Amino acid sequence: MNLRIQAVSIDSTDPEVPADFWAKALGWRRTYEAEDEIVLEPPAGSPADGVSPDLLFLKVPERKELKNRLHLDLRPGDQTAEVQRLEALGASHISVGQGPEVTWVVMADRDGNEFCVLRALRSEELEAQGLVPGVDGPSGNAAG
Repeated sequence: MNLRIQAVSIDSTDPEVPADFWAKALGWRRTYEAEDEIVLEPPAGSPADGVSPDLLFLKVPERKELKNRLHLDLRPGDQTAEVQRLEALGASHISVGQGPEVTWVVMADRDGNEFCVLRALRSEELEAQGLVPGVDGPSGNAAG
């Protein structure tokens, strides 16, 4: 099948707020900007460029009222350090009813959009996927 996800769209009353947060959080670049939308893409030439879906931030009149039905799961090399870095960028811990036994941290960006910071993959998990620990990165992507 010749089909792929081009973009994940995120609605906001002020697209600048979540776009700024996610550009800093992911190290992505703005590739398009208009009054009512902003597009972020991975760095040009990076392993994710042309593979990962773009993030499209769209201006809408209404504020977010309920829990997202779609959210991003992020796989860091060091969960604790990444959570601290994201907090410094303005993210906050939130509860969506997750129990204390979960291995992920639920957070929200500055616009209230939920996302999860997963635990880092263990060496044996990377190896089981045919990846080389320390070479293929925390999420199994080269140079990650």
